[in-house]
Amino acid sequence: MRKLQTAAIAAGTCVCVLAIAPKPAHALISEAAVVAAIKALQSFTGSALNTMTKNLTNSIDSNLTSLTNPDSVASLLTKGFTQTANYAKAQVGAQSQLMDAQNTAMAGFLRRQQETEIRDEHMMNPEFCAGLDAQQSTVAASKAARSAVYAIATVSDPRGEAAQGTPSYYGKSQGTDANMSLHLRRYCSSDDVAQGLCSSVSKLPNADQRATSLFGADTLSADGAVDAANDYATTLIQPIAPAALRGEQLSSIRGREAATRRRSYNSRMSLARWVTGYVTSLGVPSVTLTSDQQAEMKAEGLTPLDKASWLQAMALEVNRRVSSVIWNASLQKMPPASVMREVATEMAQSNYLALQNYRVSLYLATVGATRVAQEEEAAFKDGLTPMPSPTINP
Repeated sequence: MRKLQTAAIAAGTCVCVLAIAPKPAHALISEAAVVAAIKALQSFTGSALNTMTKNLTNSIDSNLTSLTNPDSVASLLTKGFTQTANYAKAQVGAQSQLMDAQNTAMAGFLRRQQETEIRDEHMMNPEFCAGLDAQQSTVAASKAARSAVYAIATVSDPRGEAAQGTPSYYGKSQGTDANMSLHLRRYCSSDDVAQGLCSSVSKLPNADQRATSLFGADTLSADGAVDAANDYATTLIQPIAPAALRGEQLSSIRGREAATRRRSYNSRMSLARWVTGYVTSLGVPSVTLTSDQQAEMKAEGLTPLDKASWLQAMALEVNRRVSSVIWNASLQKMPPASVMREVATEMAQSNYLALQNYRVSLYLATVGATRVAQEEEAAFKDGLTPMPSPTINP
């Protein structure tokens, strides 16, 4: 830069000298010399300007584009771009690490969530366990009820048939006396005491003629309520059995016809007593209630029982899902898998009840068929015209 400035100053000085030099009065120097001097000056000036331009260009190039010059613009830009690229690389690496960490954390979260769902799907809900216990009690009570109805039929059928050893075997009056004695012994009322038929009012007065004895409670107490329900069914269906046919009543032609009709009568009475015996057996106490069932009885305002019937166990299980605050609160907290299990349990319970209703419908259909047969038999008898008996001369 200093050389360029010196050459420029020298050139300017020469030009200025030429510009201000006065023209001599007499031409001592020829024009050719002047021209040559001018050309030499021009050559010198052009060379100096070229050198200055070249040096200036080299300096500018060095300051702008030279990569070897650490202070050049190109070097500075290169360093800046390199640093920016390094920053970008570092940012990409950091972002990759962040994404990897985020993916790892999300994978862990999803895995824990899946494990939680699997745990909820396979974990028993307390309400499910309580329902299973109640259903097992219901099935056990159903088996006990079936045994009870057979026991009732074993006693009622021979009585209705007036079999040997029963009161009516010896005559209808004996059957009447036996029925009256049973009433006074178990169900003496204040009217009976006033008539002098018994000495004191019984614990269950007139229970053998009141429907509450059979339908008043889901569980019949063991201290006389079961007998009262069975005796009410006896009073309702067949209070006194006809006397048994014996001797010539069975051997004669008319006796055989009477025996046939008696068997038809016995079968109808057995059907009627079976239906009432089935209803009675559903209330016979047979199974021990669980703590949840006893709590449900208490919530319903009933006195908790140690043993309950099939009807009581089934009613508690149905009512628990309708009105129990505990069950409904648990239902709100159940995971979907537990809710589906609860729905499946209720569907199974519905199928079970449908089966019981089907069994009852079979009984009712049989009773209806029996009633139709009796009506048709009576209509057939009324439509017949008696034929006169022929007179046979000896």
